[in-house]
Amino acid sequence: MNIKTFFMLLLLSSLSLNVPMASAEDKHEEETHGGNNEQEEHAEGGAVNLSSEQIEAAGIVVKSLQPEIIKSVIKAPGEVKFNIYKTASISPRITSQVIACHVELGESVRMGQSIVTLSSVEMAEAQGALLMADREWKRVKKLGRKVVSESRYTQAKINWQLAKGKVRAYGMNEIQINELIASEDFSRADGRFELVATHGGVVLKENYILGQQIEPGHELTRITNESNLWVVANVPPSVANQITIGNNASVHFDGQVLPAKVIQRYHSLDEATRTSGIRLSIKNENEALHPGMFVNAQIETSVTEKGLVLPEAAVLRSDGEWIVMAQTEAGEFISQEVKVERVINGQAVISGIKAGTPVVVKGSFFVWSESAKAGFGDDD
Repeated sequence: MNIKTFFMLLLLSSLSLNVPMASAEDKHEEETHGGNNEQEEHAEGGAVNLSSEQIEAAGIVVKSLQPEIIKSVIKAPGEVKFNIYKTASISPRITSQVIACHVELGESVRMGQSIVTLSSVEMAEAQGALLMADREWKRVKKLGRKVVSESRYTQAKINWQLAKGKVRAYGMNEIQINELIASEDFSRADGRFELVATHGGVVLKENYILGQQIEPGHELTRITNESNLWVVANVPPSVANQITIGNNASVHFDGQVLPAKVIQRYHSLDEATRTSGIRLSIKNENEALHPGMFVNAQIETSVTEKGLVLPEAAVLRSDGEWIVMAQTEAGEFISQEVKVERVINGQAVISGIKAGTPVVVKGSFFVWSESAKAGFGDDD
């Protein structure tokens, strides 16, 4: 075998070895690309089909997203205050001595409930005068106008009314006055009387001890109804001009959000912070708030804009992203990532989705969970 023939055979053998290697590489590349295509199809999947029966049973509601008028909001720190219209100070109108107490600090009381029993010399004199005036008035009324003179009849009636008004002014209520008059017992004119709650609420303050001599106007007890409180938010004066009485607001604290309403805009600045006060009224039925707490407030202004709005519950959190469940066709839903710009009174302002897209506004979590289950099924 000459040298030329040897090299020809060597070249042919090398070519035959390279052919299957190339085929194997092509096959491996094909399989790899095929696997990537499968992953891409799975990533773009996640759609779920629901029957009309499922949609009806789950109460799913779909709405076409359309731009809506949105009031801009401002955030401001605030402090919870007493609602003074639902707060009462219990104090005597005459010099008295505390002889019994009937409620304790923190106790819930009803309107008309006895708070404290007092005794007073002035009240004893007024009670005795009322019993005498009442007896005279009853005698004159029994005799009638035909027997007694007109002046005596009128004077007896006036004296009775004045005596009754005096004990009322001193602190007795109508129930106590009527019981005293009905008894016709002069021994009950001992100066004892009870101060009662003028409305229901919680006893917040007690400022007396048994046997203490109390001067007129001294606050014995303070009662407030905490079912409705105020929040005073502090905002810059320039922003305060954009807020109107009646605007919606919300109060945020400890992960909770309570709706509120603007009821007053202060016309003087705080001397320390140079801010304007905005007073909010808030229902506090679960007693989550208490006077003195610091909270954050979101208040609507008169400045408006257009945007896409959904109920807050319709926007879900998935893998750290906000999503909504969009309807692609009848009965078919798919998750779509969105951006939550802000939340205003339970409404989420969103972006990153086209106007006109049909989106689930009620029952989103059910649709999402069904979509997640379908995704697990695909993996199997």
